[in-house]
Amino acid sequence: MELFSSIWAFVQNQILGMKWLNEIVGNVLNALGVDVASRWGGCLQFFIYDVVKIMLLLTSLIFLISYIQSYFPPERTKRILGRFHGVGANCVAALLGTVTPFCSCSSIPLFIGFTRAGLPLGVTFSFLISSPMVDLGSLVLLTSFFGLKVAVVYVAVGLVIAVVGGTAIEKLRLENQVEEYIRKGKALEVPLEELTFKARVAFAWEQVASIAKKVAPYVLAGVGIGAFIHNWIPEEFIVKALGAGNPFGVALATLAGVPMYADIFGAIPIAEALLAKGARLGVVLAFMMGVTTLSLPSIVMLRKAVKPKLLGVFVAICVVGVVVIGYFFNAIERLLV
Repeated sequence: MELFSSIWAFVQNQILGMKWLNEIVGNVLNALGVDVASRWGGCLQFFIYDVVKIMLLLTSLIFLISYIQSYFPPERTKRILGRFHGVGANCVAALLGTVTPFCSCSSIPLFIGFTRAGLPLGVTFSFLISSPMVDLGSLVLLTSFFGLKVAVVYVAVGLVIAVVGGTAIEKLRLENQVEEYIRKGKALEVPLEELTFKARVAFAWEQVASIAKKVAPYVLAGVGIGAFIHNWIPEEFIVKALGAGNPFGVALATLAGVPMYADIFGAIPIAEALLAKGARLGVVLAFMMGVTTLSLPSIVMLRKAVKPKLLGVFVAICVVGVVVIGYFFNAIERLLV
């Protein structure tokens, strides 16, 4: 058991967490005359280390997930979902969301295609909720920052939100709240293409170049905000606003994430800095879920596909789900950290 714990600690700290990289960055900055113990020096070390670490993990994960995704093109995904019914279909849709694009805006075109193809509305919403919130990338990246327990529970509760939310929307029978051009549109039947290994690798590398280019600005912004929080905002302020003393911290963090547009890679550095300053675990995870699932740009895009009533139901379900999950994480925080 001790051997396994030692091996896992090495994997988490040195392979996923890349602690060796932080030491190298610190040594290089010291050699250049930068005092990493100062606020500016610590801020620079945090920024360089997190940007390099996240981009290395990002490119590796995009390649892996894109390769897996090559086996699940939209046409095949629609066929798979069409075989299931009821809550089982919602569960499958939520799971398929874990091997799709990284942000909510990327998922909405797929949501429109699935809806136009005649899949049940609740099933398509389970997919829409899970796709940006929980994916293989979030599992690995969360493990590198917060540990395996937090990562696994985060993914599990994210899938629960997706299944419950989609099921609730299905029960409300809001099909008439989808815009008419989508309900009456016809889905194109594209023949499935069996790709060779070489073609799948080429597709994965294309996705790496495309997604990394789109995500990089948000990573830089997220790490920049995280570095500022980590080195400049007093710990007392964070503890007072988002610590155990504020019972509304989870709700505040959820709402704070809505105006932002980022994926899991841009949100995690901010969450890491908040947690290090004394914010509750449920608060920082609620913030991450709010950013990835309820960002304002994605809501604006979704409004073009659904009517205000359905949009309001979707937002309400996600907000309530994220807040409940945030308080749940606060309750079990001692068991996870």
